[in-house]
Amino acid sequence: MIPTPYPLEEALGMGWYVTDTPGTGGVLRKSPEDFVVEEIPLQEPSGSGPYLICRLEKRNWEHQHAMKTIASALAISHRRIAWAGTKDKNAVTSQYVSIYDVDEEAIAGLRIRDLALQPIGRSQHQLALGLLAGNRFAITIRDCTAADTAAIVDACTAAGAAGFPNYFGLQRFGVVRPVTHLVGREILRGDYEAAAMTYVALACPDEDEEVRGIRAAYRESRDAQATIRALPRPLGFERSILSRLAEAPEDHAGALKNLPPKLLSMFVSAYQSWLFNRVLSMRLADGVGLDEPVPGDRLLFANGREDIVTGTNRRVVSVHLGRGRCAIALFMPGSEDVRLEGKSDECMAQLLEKDGIATENFKRAADFVGLRYNGTLRPIAVKSEIASRVSGRDVGLAFTLPPGHYATTICREFMKADPKAMI
Repeated sequence: MIPTPYPLEEALGMGWYVTDTPGTGGVLRKSPEDFVVEEIPLQEPSGSGPYLICRLEKRNWEHQHAMKTIASALAISHRRIAWAGTKDKNAVTSQYVSIYDVDEEAIAGLRIRDLALQPIGRSQHQLALGLLAGNRFAITIRDCTAADTAAIVDACTAAGAAGFPNYFGLQRFGVVRPVTHLVGREILRGDYEAAAMTYVALACPDEDEEVRGIRAAYRESRDAQATIRALPRPLGFERSILSRLAEAPEDHAGALKNLPPKLLSMFVSAYQSWLFNRVLSMRLADGVGLDEPVPGDRLLFANGREDIVTGTNRRVVSVHLGRGRCAIALFMPGSEDVRLEGKSDECMAQLLEKDGIATENFKRAADFVGLRYNGTLRPIAVKSEIASRVSGRDVGLAFTLPPGHYATTICREFMKADPKAMI
């Protein structure tokens, strides 16, 4: 294992690589066609119902912007569109969406550049986050700089079957502005003013210089109307918050609720993701492997059963892990009280205490956002059979991942590049 040299990864909790090879370097997503994602549905829709299920294919579209554009073109509320998984912007993606009370003829009339909807059936139920079988990826890393790219690719390809740290990737926190977890932390604390100000006024180094200046000016002036006039049109979510603050400068809770509900809920989820990354990195910093059970570790079996590693069952657990019957997992906290079982749980509790957050905060956030935040287990390793090829200075990777796992987590082990080269 080797530590990341990149401050951004360290800040987001992605502290380690498990492979000891140098990186290939290179650039991910030199063009959207270098990052192709195909969603695998749980099942094809059949029957009838008020929800029209469509296959959505898009190129270089930010997810929320795409959904709002589709809703606008159909003259419906964006709240009538639901999906099983969000997809990256700088990519060519195929996924499924459900649209309430829309007919096939309306879809046939849509003309949106680099975006296509194809009706495939109807359902009695809308899609929900996580209700997919997984995603297939076909990725090309361009312009690699390593002296022996082929040897690195061979080593990392073999390591993929054993597993890489199952970090939440940079996309989870914001690509240009990795602030979603910071907003979520303030929502959990009940400080809606700080949450709104973080989202609107916290400038980040990789943003356009003009936008950084507008954010900084708003932090000083709190002039919502002037900031709305100054902000570029694509920053629609900031404008939504500011539109409420222009009417009611103290209503920061109402301003946040001007955002799409799914986006609002993602802030708290991003904070949970940050906690997971941090605790996983703490484990790796202690030199404990991804498949090395220690007493107190939580286990997640393929059938959903959960267990705890003890001194007594540790040897048997090692056999189960080796045969792929279960995975070591971290508990991501929520509104349910849990008993601390091992060092990872204790590290999680210490981070929460430092931030002044307890189960009651998750309950309050759930009421505010309108989504339950139950605690959940997430495996600490992501494992995949990877097909790889080297062509000159380019590397091609193809693999399939379960829902909620990040392709960039695979790519970062190969590349070991600045995370900005992977967005």
